[in-house]
Amino acid sequence: MQKTISATPWRSIIRHPFFGFIIFGIVMVLVQVLQRAGLVQYSFAKALGQTAIYAIAALGFSFLLGYAGLSSLGTAGFAGLGSYITGFLLNTYTQLPYLSILLIVIAVSIILGASVGFISLRIDGIFLAIVTLGLSEVLGQVFLNADFTGGPNGMRTGYIHILPNLLHIRTNITMLYCIVTVILVLLMLVTCNLISSPTGRAMLAMKNSTSASQAMGISLLKYRLLAFIMATVYAGIAGSLHMIYGQYTDPVQWTIMFSLNILAACLVGGAKSIWGILIGALIIFGLTPLFFQDIQLLRNNSWVMSVISGVLIILVVMFFKGGLIQLFINLLANAKAWRIRKREYRFGKDE
Repeated sequence: MQKTISATPWRSIIRHPFFGFIIFGIVMVLVQVLQRAGLVQYSFAKALGQTAIYAIAALGFSFLLGYAGLSSLGTAGFAGLGSYITGFLLNTYTQLPYLSILLIVIAVSIILGASVGFISLRIDGIFLAIVTLGLSEVLGQVFLNADFTGGPNGMRTGYIHILPNLLHIRTNITMLYCIVTVILVLLMLVTCNLISSPTGRAMLAMKNSTSASQAMGISLLKYRLLAFIMATVYAGIAGSLHMIYGQYTDPVQWTIMFSLNILAACLVGGAKSIWGILIGALIIFGLTPLFFQDIQLLRNNSWVMSVISGVLIILVVMFFKGGLIQLFINLLANAKAWRIRKREYRFGKDE
């Protein structure tokens, strides 16, 4: 009896979704530890950190696509803006700690997301996607032609103060990798809390039927604003982390292809699942740099992976609209049903 009582809290802890997210963060940090020990290649660990940054942008996009049912192609512009704001502030105010810069990026992203959210009340569907694409293109032209962005040559940064300078902490790739990991896990926790709350259920109701949700008293203004603000803030954070992690950004990185890849990551993995989005980001952004970097054919012909990704998107959208995570859930459900039928057959045979 005592064993059963003592085991119950552990079982509830393990089943809690936060437990999986924390274990995921520990595994991410462990990869960096193994890299420092020479057991994991440096290129693999760095590419994993970059993939985690892209996963943050996809995580924010899930609020729009997976829960609010809104279409947007502005992720590239929002992420690029966060990247360039970070680079400009780092180069102009060299003693400004990065955490202060990140707060500035978040504030700008909230204003931009609220503005786009107001626009979404007047238009919907493909027209909203075109408007956000136009906004992203406007930002892209600013990145390409403005003097303070470095134009087509891009922008570089040097030394980064994570905390106020009086601590005299010098940054390196290991510290930056751990910062990316911590922020990703924190945003996973925030996302999990939000989508499992009444707010997440209200967004889903709005996605299924705007007229029915309005009849139930759900405010379209409130939840559309929230969806766009969350998506823009996550994209801005991803762009900011991209700047400090790679210490370089240019307009080519923030074209419509980036927005389409974020969309593809959500569709392939599953737009309503945090784990599905991580899987999608890994497939769309991480397969080549993480696993296929030593294959000369794929390294010299990047279009091959684009074709593979395109075929995968077509197959998933046609047969598994919930993404690969839905396929995994279905397999688990079928395996559980098979075990139950096997157990019932065995008991019936014994009788």
